[in-house]
Amino acid sequence: MTDPRPFAPSDDDLSQCVRCGLCLEHCPTYVETRLETESPRGRLYLIKAISDGVIEPTPNALDHLDSCLQCRNCEAVCPSGVPYGRIMEQARSDAMESGAAPLSWRLRALFLREVIARPGRLRFFATVLRASERVGLLTLAQRLPLVGTSATLAPRMRGRPFTKTGLVARPEGAERARVAMLSGCIMPLAYGNVHRATVRVLARNGCAVSAPAAQGCCGALHAHNGDLDTARALARRNIDAFLDEAPDAIVVNSAGCAAAMKEYGDLLAGDAEYHDRARQMSALVKDVHEYLVGLSFEAPPRTLDLAVTYQDSCHLAHAQGISDAPRQVLKAIPGLRLVEMENPDRCCGAAGVYSLTQAEMSMRLLDDKMLDVQSTGADVIATANPGCLAQLEAGVRRTGGSAQVRHVIELLDRAYRPASV
Repeated sequence: MTDPRPFAPSDDDLSQCVRCGLCLEHCPTYVETRLETESPRGRLYLIKAISDGVIEPTPNALDHLDSCLQCRNCEAVCPSGVPYGRIMEQARSDAMESGAAPLSWRLRALFLREVIARPGRLRFFATVLRASERVGLLTLAQRLPLVGTSATLAPRMRGRPFTKTGLVARPEGAERARVAMLSGCIMPLAYGNVHRATVRVLARNGCAVSAPAAQGCCGALHAHNGDLDTARALARRNIDAFLDEAPDAIVVNSAGCAAAMKEYGDLLAGDAEYHDRARQMSALVKDVHEYLVGLSFEAPPRTLDLAVTYQDSCHLAHAQGISDAPRQVLKAIPGLRLVEMENPDRCCGAAGVYSLTQAEMSMRLLDDKMLDVQSTGADVIATANPGCLAQLEAGVRRTGGSAQVRHVIELLDRAYRPASV
């Protein structure tokens, strides 16, 4: 018999929550509101009630699901191992498939599917954004009442786009590994400098680096927002593109993308053709910091006299369980002083498109984060995800601060290069 609700969370997953409440103080939205419905436990109760037909998926109930950042901090501390990220994606997908999702959800899914997942359209969108920045329209828009917050949060295009495909770098010295790098969707357009730094760092450490031409968006944003069909289609494309390269590892410098790709096996669990290949690919995926530490990367020669504070990207620290590796990279740079903030692993409010769809809560979280940053007196805020980079840059603009925002790999790359470069 065909499952009438193939996108709904399973009873096995939902039954793992024992309502202990240990997640509450780790949930950013609960900490801000002190509302049970804005906590992981409360949201799981709502999902279970909707799944069992106890309550209807009303706009009010679904809004509590939509206000979840999916930072997965709750999942990281849950003693029962509740797969909260998977449950939330499936609950949102079930709402979309059942027709209960509000128009705003459907418009968001349409934008992600028809713009973010389509390289040509995304390049055009990025070109318009870049042009608006150059002529000062973004600065002007920040002062307007209806669009000011969105303009403040819009990513600033740092450097020229990264457009290389195929073999993009040969190793310096003896070849230690052949790796394939995810270019992705937003990162090469908004933060091309991060990709170039990543390529140089990998080559410096003996890696031949390729960027498969047939790859594309990882599908993370689509899965998070309930469009699992599109996420699966994008995953299949990437599986074919990367496995055809037969790399020793697939290196990813975007925390959210790496987390999604490591979970392709779960995403395609019901796909007879791709299930095994998905697990094969997921086993090859490595966060760039994780990979460099495992490779015993070369100590950089150049001193960087900087005070740096590190913001844990949620999908690196909580979804992938990687918090030490980026700090090891930073601590290896001569002269760099790592100054920890009080809550480095609390979400900054970026969360994919959350800063646009839940702007008020996103700003509250960002303001809290900037106070935490300012208490460190750091010259640089380092992080490991494009959404975090854009959100923290917006925070610096919003507070009139002077700190630079950089990907960890950009700092390592700088420490590898001569001071004149």
